Amino acid sequence: MNAEPKVSVHPDSGLLAASVAARLVTRLVDVQNERGTATVVLTGGTLGIGALRAVAESPARSAVNWSAVDFWWGDERFLPADHSDRNAVQARAALLDELKISPNRVHEFGAAGDFENQDDAAVDYARRLQEAADKDAAAEVELRDPRLPRFDILLLGVGPDAHIASLFPEMAGIRAKGQTVIGVTGSPKPPPERVSLTLEAINSAEEIWLAVAGQDKAGAVGLALAGAGPVQVPAAGARGHKKTLWLIDQEAASQLPGRLIGSEEASEDGSGNPER
Repeated sequence: MNAEPKVSVHPDSGLLAASVAARLVTRLVDVQNERGTATVVLTGGTLGIGALRAVAESPARSAVNWSAVDFWWGDERFLPADHSDRNAVQARAALLDELKISPNRVHEFGAAGDFENQDDAAVDYARRLQEAADKDAAAEVELRDPRLPRFDILLLGVGPDAHIASLFPEMAGIRAKGQTVIGVTGSPKPPPERVSLTLEAINSAEEIWLAVAGQDKAGAVGLALAGAGPVQVPAAGARGHKKTLWLIDQEAASQLPGRLIGSEEASEDGSGNPER
């Protein structure tokens, strides 16, 4: 059974981004101390990219052996490889280019122009995930799903409609079974063509962190943590094996029951309120 959600509330989006960055550095160091390498699945959006920018600005980032971190993505817009709206392009500008890590460690989704359509890009990403999983298995890494490498940390944003990655309410993607990656057509959020991990793939992660800020997300956060179904509220379905952590600001927390909200002095990793 995957982990029940815990909630950590922060005063504002700036402190939240800093908290995500601090936690990410700390957890990557811990994982590398345990097994030498680490794998993180990145997300886009203002907060996701802001957290990467905060990592780049943090003196603590030098504690991580970045040459032994693999980066994957939860979803991507099916656009040309150099398009500024692609999550990978934004992540490179925020952090990855500065780290100067091997291209073999950065696993971007295929782009428009390299593939005829988003479905072909999805097949390619699933193939690469399987190849990475096979390498992990050969190295005797414990896998939750034999089709996927070990995901130590998987970051997610949440939309106002409660979508995660590019899995939108009531659409085919959130219902997908037996697949790790899907092409998305008709996304209600532009652009309409995307590529995304499925919920099955997302939930193979050891830890899932949902980072959410803003009053416009409060309804989605409230529904997800009230136990809504994942088809209607995709964010409700995200559950990591060892940890499911909601990192949210006060505005996004405004519709949570009082029992889930508290206050306490900032923890040593700069995370603000501790997990509950």
